[in-house]
Amino acid sequence: MKSLTLEIQPQVCQALRLPPEEVPGRLRSELAIRLYAKGILPLGRARSLAGLSKWRFHALLAQEGALRHYDAEEFETDLRTLDTMG
Repeated sequence: MKSLTLEIQPQVCQALRLPPEEVPGRLRSELAIRLYAKGILPLGRARSLAGLSKWRFHALLAQEGALRHYDAEEFETDLRTLDTMG
């Protein structure tokens, strides 16, 4: 699939209680959080959609109360990383 452009009606954009310059980034972040939380989009792709670093996206998920999907493979990877750190 190619990229997708989502058109949002001007009256909807105007109704958002956000400064206009924050709207595009905020909508991308909100969409990324919801798609990740529902298991529709994996963490890396959701983070990319939001345009955030891994750590900032994790912080945003926590701030929004979205549960992180953490499987055994990720746990093993984290254990190996900790082992290499000493």
